[in-house]
Amino acid sequence: MPADPRPARRRAGCRVGVLLLVVAAALLPARRPAGAAGFGLADIEQRARELAERPYLDPQGQVPRWLLGITYDQWRDVRFQADHALWRQPRLPFSVQFFHPGLFYDRAVQVNVVESGVVAPVKFSPDQFAYGANEFASRVPHDLGYAGLRIHYPIKSVAYQDEVIVFLGASYFRAVGRDQGFGISARGLALDTALPSGEEFPWFREFWLVRPAPGARELIVYALLDSESLTGAYRFSVRPGEQTRVDVELRLFRRRPPQKLGIAPLTSMFLRGEGTLNGATDYRPEVHDSDGLLIETGSGEWIWRPLAARRSLTVTSFGAVDPRGFGLSQRDRSFDHYQDLEARPDLRPSVWIAPKGPWGEGRVELVEIPTRNDNNDNVVAYWVPAQLPPPGEPIAYAYSMSWYGDDRTRPAGARATATRRDEGTFDDADRFVIDFEGGVLHSLPEGTVLRAVVTADGSEDRAEILEQQVIRNPATGGWRLVFQVSHPGDAPLELRAFLAHDEETLSETWSYLLRP
Repeated sequence: MPADPRPARRRAGCRVGVLLLVVAAALLPARRPAGAAGFGLADIEQRARELAERPYLDPQGQVPRWLLGITYDQWRDVRFQADHALWRQPRLPFSVQFFHPGLFYDRAVQVNVVESGVVAPVKFSPDQFAYGANEFASRVPHDLGYAGLRIHYPIKSVAYQDEVIVFLGASYFRAVGRDQGFGISARGLALDTALPSGEEFPWFREFWLVRPAPGARELIVYALLDSESLTGAYRFSVRPGEQTRVDVELRLFRRRPPQKLGIAPLTSMFLRGEGTLNGATDYRPEVHDSDGLLIETGSGEWIWRPLAARRSLTVTSFGAVDPRGFGLSQRDRSFDHYQDLEARPDLRPSVWIAPKGPWGEGRVELVEIPTRNDNNDNVVAYWVPAQLPPPGEPIAYAYSMSWYGDDRTRPAGARATATRRDEGTFDDADRFVIDFEGGVLHSLPEGTVLRAVVTADGSEDRAEILEQQVIRNPATGGWRLVFQVSHPGDAPLELRAFLAHDEETLSETWSYLLRP
């Protein structure tokens, strides 16, 4: 699978956040008025439909080759002029700053502002940047364009506009809630991910920012997506808060049929967790931006799949009909489990995708890619529909995204908070130690006896569950499940477990793919 088109974001054992370069914005005279009913998704949809009828135009060559050859230190030395950010002077609740092309960012995107139904382009100029020690400012074309944008809002204090969402690189974007730092990313679309033919990376080639009213708590962003296989019209409604919510509507138009379509893709990093058997190479006990995939099926079952350090590319699927939601979660919030003062993975956001309307039959797919370091994202999750509309008809989806920290309502019942694994005491066996907390577990009276329902499927050889027990954990107030599984042979083994009392299910379903 091709490498992530974004740059490496971590060095020397600590994550290095994507450098966020800000530029000033100046507006040209209005380019064109929108329709009589105002500007909206229908305008972008028409653009995407017309674009899909033409051959794909490769953006290669938009950015001068010499600018792509600068070093990382040179690129990060290009600083924005924050006092000229879009909407900063009118003192609106939102302001927008921009990124300079170069190094890894080899495409220029068009940015527009929509005000009172009138569209006007945002003009790029080298004068909007401070280039530091670099001596190439005079060589930068005055019509170069921007690499991306970031949006600010006073999410913590009315006196300061914090960065809340970034659109940069292909169709990637990242957001944070009030108390998080940047971590997991989302994408507009995933195409042919983890297929032998290679992955295709669509990109947002143009944005439209709707000027907010004074006191507004929501910003509307439209985007035009393009790739070899299809085009797309997107509407993003950004509502910053303790949990930042982004509502997404999309319409896709095919140039050619994709082999696999991934809706609402999330991209994250997992190097090791508490259940990783291989030895650590630095001081950090755990290194990850997300530690599990959470799914709520259409029937209301909650499934938790802990991420794992894989030795080979691993793709697993969870079939569902009209799922209620899924997302990649950073469930472990203890700083002591990471010991990383710079990256602060304990503050990374989780992201929850909640479909709007029925999504029909399909699957949530999880891709885990082997890695030896934490430089690049190696985990992807998305929805794959079982069927698409007939050729010529748009592919339409809508969903909300919640970027959040700890949220005990996902799920409301007991959940698995730690998964540990070691070699069992029997031949050809692995031992699992799973801690459950939350829900009614902390209030169960003394003397309560819980049982675990543990199953093992998928092995070509006979697998056997051994020494299963559920015990109260006095240190946490939760309960601990311990079992061993014997699995002779090399076939993958799908494990599932949940806690129950009498006939009542008390916890989510813990799910694990054991690959010997």
